[in-house]
Amino acid sequence: MTKILAAIGRNALAALASFGRIGIFTFATLMHALGRPFYVREFGHALLTVGYFSLPVVGLTTIFTGGALALQIYAGGARFNAEAVVPQIVAIGMVRELGPVLVGLMIAARVTSSIAAEIATMKVTEQIDALVTLSTNPMKYLTVPRVLAALVVVPVLVGIGDVIGIMGGYLVATKTLGFNEAAYLQNTYDFLQSSDLVSSLVKGSVFGGIAAIMGCYYGMNSGRGAQGVGRATKGSVEAAAVLILAANFVLTGVFFSA
Repeated sequence: MTKILAAIGRNALAALASFGRIGIFTFATLMHALGRPFYVREFGHALLTVGYFSLPVVGLTTIFTGGALALQIYAGGARFNAEAVVPQIVAIGMVRELGPVLVGLMIAARVTSSIAAEIATMKVTEQIDALVTLSTNPMKYLTVPRVLAALVVVPVLVGIGDVIGIMGGYLVATKTLGFNEAAYLQNTYDFLQSSDLVSSLVKGSVFGGIAAIMGCYYGMNSGRGAQGVGRATKGSVEAAAVLILAANFVLTGVFFSA
């Protein structure tokens, strides 16, 4: 029993230490973001990498999810003669939950892994040390532009994903399930509220920040060699995905607990 308790204690302390290091890293990133210099070129490149190049995977993910959601709601509602609620549930499901979460997880899979692998490779090949010798702060040059870009552009991706997801449900409902096109769009418009849209965009910004910070943190703290790069990449995606889901639970409680 003593050994079991000791193992649990060690794991708990290790987890708390990891949260502490991530918190310190996040605070340091915010402090560096407030000072000069600001690397505009790196920020622009990060905007393209995180935002524009993520559009295809975001669009495909959300349109198929919206279509599948419409089919599932119609099949479930048919049991209670409530098929007419398809547009309302698709809209609220995509905007409040599925849109932000799916986009956040796609960003974690695509962007977090890319950032972690890139920075970890730079560390292994001593490019980060070279930045220091050139009097360039690695946090300002590598971390701040990526985190700020994610905070700015992921909410845009979430908004686009919400629209595409609703459109996926609209196409399935009107072309397959026999819904009237004008009535479907009107029901969607009437049911959504401004608080739904605000919560979706806020979640997108938080999820984007989590994804970028996890990629930078694990990249900066990677081990040496190819195995270190692999572990950093894997750990960054796992941590980002778990934290995004945890943050989604907290934010949902904040926005909709009443």
